[in-house]
Amino acid sequence: MSSATLDSVACCGPLAAPVLSDDEAAATAELFKALADPARVRIVNLLATAGEPVCACNLNEPVGLSQPTVSHHLKKLVDAGLLEREQRGKWAYFSLKRDAVEKLAAVADLKGVCC
Repeated sequence: MSSATLDSVACCGPLAAPVLSDDEAAATAELFKALADPARVRIVNLLATAGEPVCACNLNEPVGLSQPTVSHHLKKLVDAGLLEREQRGKWAYFSLKRDAVEKLAAVADLKGVCC
């Protein structure tokens, strides 16, 4: 995993920016790569609508995947800077990072730039 992956959300540039630096383009691509899997999109959706941190053990059934596979996807989303992980005893709870959600919305905002 590259250091760009760990800081993807912090380093992203808005797609509507006049110019993206090489670093901004790479970080933005890493962010979209983290969301390029339907299971990860479903996990983000579940966490966005939960209202509170969700135990990883409660994601298997709604996502329809085994625990190791869900854990793999959660790690990818944490590494991309989209999720926070909180250890509570032997269970891990996940939530969306507020600043990551705001940054993602800004990165993807293309209103008024074309068409």
